[in-house]
Amino acid sequence: MEPKKNQELELKRNSLLYFSIGLAAVLLLTYIALEWKSYQKSPYIDIAQADVLSELDELPPVTIQQPELPKPKIQAPALIEIAPDDLDIPETTIEANEPDQDTAVIAIDDVSVVEEEEPEIVPWITVEEAPMFPGCENAADQRACFQNMIQKHIRKNFRYPDIAQEMGLQGRVNVVFTIQKDGSIGDVRMRGPHEVLKTEASRIISKLPKMTPGKQRGTPVKVPFSIYCRK
Repeated sequence: MEPKKNQELELKRNSLLYFSIGLAAVLLLTYIALEWKSYQKSPYIDIAQADVLSELDELPPVTIQQPELPKPKIQAPALIEIAPDDLDIPETTIEANEPDQDTAVIAIDDVSVVEEEEPEIVPWITVEEAPMFPGCENAADQRACFQNMIQKHIRKNFRYPDIAQEMGLQGRVNVVFTIQKDGSIGDVRMRGPHEVLKTEASRIISKLPKMTPGKQRGTPVKVPFSIYCRK
């Protein structure tokens, strides 16, 4: 059975082609509209395109000016005075100060030597001969023996005070004393947490025996020494 409609007159036959052409045309018009540029005329004249007046093309004339030189100053010549000759000029001889074979040598006994005064107090670490504790005469290290004997003396004579026990006092008392030139103990200074402990430390130091004083270049000097008593 033949169809009633003519296939060549069918509207939907090329619809896809027409749709593609229309879509491309719309996109092209949209792109042209977006990229369209317009320029507004400015009332100002571009300097680069302006015509320069012909008068400015002419160069100014070149003129050469000679500087004026300063006038030379005329100086009068110096006066030369002729002095008369000095007839009576004493002649002096220059003697050399360097010694020669005829120079006498002064005797050694005539040379005066300035004696340097020894300091009265010399620190423990710099004194030449440290003080000697009794019983350390034959020790190889006098300083180490001195410190050991001091510690032994403190341990032997320390008595913890009853009042300190009741009060619960504990701490360390720093003691600094000076071994005098005659070997006695003097200039005792203490620092501790309480007077009770400082009194006990003073009692222990007062029981130190007389020592051999320290010496600096063979001369007895005062030597300070510091130690601490702790309970």
